[in-house]
Amino acid sequence: MNVVNQSIDFKAVQSETVHLKPSIVLGRIGSLEVRLTSDEDDIRAAQALRYKIFVEEMGAKLPASAMALKLDYDVYDKFCEHFVLLDTDIIGGVSEQIIGTYRLLNQRVAVQNGGFYSQNEFDIDALTKRHNEKRFLELGRSCVLPQYRTRRSVELLWQGIWAYAGEHKIDVMFGCASFFGAVPAAHAHALSFLYHFARTSDQWEVAANPDISHEMDLMPKEAISAKQVFGALPPLVKGYMRLGASFAPQAVIDKDFNTTDVLVMLPVSEISARYIKHYRPNADRFN
Repeated sequence: MNVVNQSIDFKAVQSETVHLKPSIVLGRIGSLEVRLTSDEDDIRAAQALRYKIFVEEMGAKLPASAMALKLDYDVYDKFCEHFVLLDTDIIGGVSEQIIGTYRLLNQRVAVQNGGFYSQNEFDIDALTKRHNEKRFLELGRSCVLPQYRTRRSVELLWQGIWAYAGEHKIDVMFGCASFFGAVPAAHAHALSFLYHFARTSDQWEVAANPDISHEMDLMPKEAISAKQVFGALPPLVKGYMRLGASFAPQAVIDKDFNTTDVLVMLPVSEISARYIKHYRPNADRFN
């Protein structure tokens, strides 16, 4: 859901909670690298990439100021932390090499700045109050250029996220994942699969905001080919599932971004030991 855009003081972008050096390489596979950045030019390049994918590819509608600048930005960019995925084989500086991005919102920062972005779509306040002893991290604005939408890219982004989560002692990661188009029926098979085979347990269940919610139970369980639908899921959703993520039982229709959104829940305690070892903090492990 789009939030009213405001002018951004890029010099104030870096959050007070950053402990990892903003220019450090957190993961590497061949020519691909993932970094945490607070650099003004890098963040602008990430916002331009988001515009290219969300607006030009997916048909999102942003305020006139954002459309004129060809940047996807909102008030959350001022205090979120930004990951960028680079292809270092591309000639030029870091800004020219950015081929993917993610933004992270630490709970401590969210509390100081009006809450999580996902609260616009789901009742996140109820979730955090129910687990007030946990530290939450919101993952959002994930996008990668089409030619780089591979399992390798997703894994590399997750190596960086895992390094961040360990540094900040995060207990629970969550965020929205999107299906293209604001017509849930077009994704009946996939949404029903998530509902029947990957639904959150009661303790992690989150309600969607009623005015924009839509049921995901669109097909009976016995009519679903789990193997077939899993292979057709977006790489990001499959990546979450491999880690052990579950999904809230309702979707949200986001007309501004022309998407059908699902809420992903990933308690760190439920990530399998296999993947904890796989994403250990070693930036050179894929070389």
